[in-house]
Amino acid sequence: MPRGSAKKKTEDTSHQSLESKLWATADKLRGHLDAADYKHVVLGLIFLKYISDRFDQRHAEILAEGDGADPEDRDEYTAEGVFWVPASARWHVVQAAAKQTDIGKRIDEAMTEIERENPHLKNILPKGYARPTLDQRRLGELVDLIGTIGLGTAEHQARDTLGRVYEYFLGRFASAEGKRGGEFYTPASVVRTLVTMLAPYKGRIYDPCCGSGGMFVQSEKFIEAHGGKVGDISVYGEESNPNTWKLALMNLAIRGIEADLGPEAADTFHKDLHPDLRADYILANPPFNISDWGGDLLRDDKRWQYGIPPTGNANFAWVQHMVHHLAPYGIAGFVLANGSMSSNTSGEGEIRKNLIEADLVDCMVAMPGQLFYSTPIPVCLWFLAKNRDDGRGMAGKELFERSGEVLFIDARNMGFMADRTHRELSDEDIQKIADTYHNWRGDGDGEYEDIPGFCKAASLDEIRKNGHVLTPGRYVGAAAKDDDDEPFEEKMDRLTKELSAQLAEGRRLEEEMRKNFRVLGYEL
Repeated sequence: MPRGSAKKKTEDTSHQSLESKLWATADKLRGHLDAADYKHVVLGLIFLKYISDRFDQRHAEILAEGDGADPEDRDEYTAEGVFWVPASARWHVVQAAAKQTDIGKRIDEAMTEIERENPHLKNILPKGYARPTLDQRRLGELVDLIGTIGLGTAEHQARDTLGRVYEYFLGRFASAEGKRGGEFYTPASVVRTLVTMLAPYKGRIYDPCCGSGGMFVQSEKFIEAHGGKVGDISVYGEESNPNTWKLALMNLAIRGIEADLGPEAADTFHKDLHPDLRADYILANPPFNISDWGGDLLRDDKRWQYGIPPTGNANFAWVQHMVHHLAPYGIAGFVLANGSMSSNTSGEGEIRKNLIEADLVDCMVAMPGQLFYSTPIPVCLWFLAKNRDDGRGMAGKELFERSGEVLFIDARNMGFMADRTHRELSDEDIQKIADTYHNWRGDGDGEYEDIPGFCKAASLDEIRKNGHVLTPGRYVGAAAKDDDDEPFEEKMDRLTKELSAQLAEGRRLEEEMRKNFRVLGYEL
């Protein structure tokens, strides 16, 4: 293993140890609160710690500059994109009162003051730390625990540590909440697969059901890892659950990502907060198979260009909403339940056919089961691209002509069991899927070729013959068995001799059995 890889592995192990230790300790302090309630208690404190740390670092920078600037001048902070934290709301003041019986009341007051001084945070930060169901002694212990996170002098170090802990806790809370957890959290390996395949470097990124903002965080990580600038992207999102919308805003603020998630939580179908947006990249994990989406009120909606989606299932409403919001050379990658690839009920098959015939379907990936906290069922990834017929895509990059063809990838056998119930895709799995896609698109580092059992570039004629079904297993075939290089004649001679010997042994055993039965007085 290269020296750098060994160092990274050690750092990753150290990070995991810190995060798992923090989780174990914080979980012990939960008391009688459900994970759904405790989530907001913990994540709110992590956010408070982050903005206070960043404020303190900027405070130290102002003093070090020595140019007479006032370290209590609000403009010195807001000009640098730092939240202004009132003196009584700073972390060291809060933590100093951790052993007090009114610590919850002090935290509520700190959150209220911060919202008052920072209009962007109005009605976003969690409150209710003083409620009777929250044990104040345990709350104080939690404050002391979170006080150990993000220590360091470098701003990016504190931000990265706190951001990583926030993201880790989101995942653990999703696991603890089970099905409810799936409403705000998409597993990291699924998000990384989408992001690595779409490779969003520049332009507008949109998630119409953004949950806690994981798609945006992973996009930022991807850009930074590949030497790009986060400022080259614009982030737009929408989320219907008010609490999840707040989680997303805090998550993005910790990562330093400026995003337009609208002025409030809202239902994407019935109150589209970005009606005129045409995005270069769309990443999404819509809720699976929802039946109560109010489709009966939207029968004549202009978004249904490829067919009116059934009122009993929103899958193809989500698909068409995303197509509607794509820029002329935009591309969308999203998660759907496997039924979307083959269902013909309530007009879904006709909508899928129309999407295919409009040459919008770029790639289909069948994923393994047990990836999600909310459901054990396997899912698929859809990739749609506009204007594939002129060899451009990915926000206008020049690519080869791939019109009239769809790439199918069968990744059902990939991944590993991270624990007893959940599977994850490894970095190697994700890279293999993404490399296959990019090589087929013509912007990868290698040449594309069909691999039996894994990937196949199928023509529209092939898809028509399969009734416009998009299940990868129908196209990729069976994996080729390893060739042992033994010449056919020699192999047949060897196998014939082995079969002859086995038949002879069978006759011998049969005669032995007959003899034994004769001894007992029976004849076969």
